[in-house]
Amino acid sequence: MTSPVPDHTADKDARAGFAAAVAAFTLWGVFPLYLRPLSEVPALQIMAHRILWCCLLVTALLAMRGELGALRAALANRRVRLRLTASALLVSLNWLVYVWAVSNGHVIESSLGYFINPLFNVLLGVVFLAERLNRAQWSAVTLAGIGVLYLTIEAGRPPWIALVLAVSFGTYGLIRKVTDVEAVPGLATETLLLSPFALGFLLWLQYRGAGVLGHSSNLVDALLVGSGFVTALPLALFAFGARRIPYSTVGIIQYIGPSLQFLIGVFLYHEPFPRSRALGFAFIWTALAIYATDGLWRNRRRRF
Repeated sequence: MTSPVPDHTADKDARAGFAAAVAAFTLWGVFPLYLRPLSEVPALQIMAHRILWCCLLVTALLAMRGELGALRAALANRRVRLRLTASALLVSLNWLVYVWAVSNGHVIESSLGYFINPLFNVLLGVVFLAERLNRAQWSAVTLAGIGVLYLTIEAGRPPWIALVLAVSFGTYGLIRKVTDVEAVPGLATETLLLSPFALGFLLWLQYRGAGVLGHSSNLVDALLVGSGFVTALPLALFAFGARRIPYSTVGIIQYIGPSLQFLIGVFLYHEPFPRSRALGFAFIWTALAIYATDGLWRNRRRRF
């Protein structure tokens, strides 16, 4: 008969998980700083490099850990393969729009997409997973909708960058939730499915003399190659942390990412943020506060 795990071991594990989750969302939050020196590189070319180098990195990681069987199993299962193809296309769209937004001075609007994302996930749960919302959650979703509508009227157009980021990443998360594959093998499968297209595109660019790698500064070359690492590292940290702390805690920590992006856009890159636009954000921030508070309260009730 095995002895129970001591409380101090569980506490240490939880602290490590919390630190990993905070690190993951912090890295996602400061990602605009990584992309800024690449602003002269076309977004599609950056995305191709990100796919290719990330694939090489995570596949090598699986090989080192003796877990290539999980990659082969995912590719061999037709249903899993089709779902991961769909999720790969969605995350590619998310990456492409995000890179373009940062390169073209839309960091604030891209942060809005990740502020909206948790509430969009709630709606996806209602529509596809038959989940039910309580009064507080409906209030949060309604306030967020009012905020988006206000920003649409105020700008004279929908905040399309934010909406594409929220919808693509939210739908990506839904597919990954219902697909029986772990985080790293799943990412390896997604990038492997896209790598032939990414490699072909980059080789075509090199043939035409339009490829950036090897034809720019050492910094740009290093950042393009390193894009695979900065893609895989936060995901691995997130997967480690999410398994060790309550999901409601993850729900609060996730706001670190868009908050840092927002602060970078306003105070470092000095993007315009007039009071009229701040009002729309205020609706969404209020919605997030209601949603987060409700999640913490319900988690506390379950524990006691």
